[in-house]
Amino acid sequence: MGRFASTVGLYERLRPPYPPEFFAAAAEKLKLSKGTALIDLGTGPGLLALGFAPYVGRLVGVDPEPRMLEAASEAAARAGVTFELIPGRAEDLPESIGRFDLVTIGRALHWMDERAIGGLFDRLVAPDGAVIVCASFSTQDGRNAWLDDYSKARRAWSEPKLWTESRSGGRAHRELASLLQGSGFSVTETIRVEATHEVSVGDLAQRTLTFSSSSPAVVGDKVEALLRDVEARLAPFSHDGRVREIFVAAAQVVKRTG
Repeated sequence: MGRFASTVGLYERLRPPYPPEFFAAAAEKLKLSKGTALIDLGTGPGLLALGFAPYVGRLVGVDPEPRMLEAASEAAARAGVTFELIPGRAEDLPESIGRFDLVTIGRALHWMDERAIGGLFDRLVAPDGAVIVCASFSTQDGRNAWLDDYSKARRAWSEPKLWTESRSGGRAHRELASLLQGSGFSVTETIRVEATHEVSVGDLAQRTLTFSSSSPAVVGDKVEALLRDVEARLAPFSHDGRVREIFVAAAQVVKRTG
């Protein structure tokens, strides 16, 4: 089992979501249609791919974690969506997979081999196609008053090396332009949708367990202590056990330079 095997049951429900408005905005900007073929790299439980399902025709997902693929398959069945799922790393996809009009990547870019990204995109992206690198995250401009304390709690319970790796995910998204240098691809624009919802303190505490650096596999028998600690830190910011979360869903659009 991979490092995300113990997070599957929580990941789908607790990470900051991609709101419907995000998929609609991206579909309009990218002119998606039922003739569009989409492949989602590092699909996890299929949150990103299935959000685009109403706007595309062929839908394919790739992930090395079997339990994530099981969750994606179950989610597709509930939604009545045909979703072709391929076990393994994106970098190992065969040439026979063909090319796609849209390649999507969510919270997976920093787990991919940076040296292989340019060649992978060249193989997968149709001549007039695009890649979108997506993320959904709490705004960090001070409007989420609880966020600093939450981040401190996450760090306190994280395995140091894995905390560094999980933080690198945000850097990979911010530094995509530099990752693409010399690849024949570049960032052309960014799609951003801001949304707000209420989330319970208990769910925010459980969200801590969805990160590889503080997953149940890492924390072990200290899970309950972790949850109590995070809930205690968030309590001063809550009203009736809930806090308001402002979050952004964003997609960096990547296309061929030539």
